[in-house]
Amino acid sequence: METIERVCRFLDEAQTYYLATAEGDQPRVRPFGTALLYEGRLYIQTGKVKAVSRQLAANPKAELCAFKDGVWLRLSGELVNDDARGPKLAMLEKMPVLRGMYSADDDNMQMLYFRDAVAVFSSFTAPSETLRF
Repeated sequence: METIERVCRFLDEAQTYYLATAEGDQPRVRPFGTALLYEGRLYIQTGKVKAVSRQLAANPKAELCAFKDGVWLRLSGELVNDDARGPKLAMLEKMPVLRGMYSADDDNMQMLYFRDAVAVFSSFTAPSETLRF
């Protein structure tokens, strides 16, 4: 569990990460800020009406990158949809600003967790470190 906690903590501290998906043969990258550790899984959140949701439905492979204090994290894996109410409530509790746009009971709030994830921490001053969860 320490591995996944370290990755989530880094994302929280970086505040913004960039999520890459594919739309056909075109890469798509956008800023995100949601990260939640819930019941042993690392979740991100988006809206089902957004293009990123459609892209992940067609191809669940994704990668994100975050940078903080001279260290960057690249996290890749498959994003799995989870429509359970628990992770939605936990995300809304952690990030109350989302309540203005989403509800745990609407058909738009989408929670996705990483499966078969590979996290690589890198910097210019230390060897890279690879973690899996």
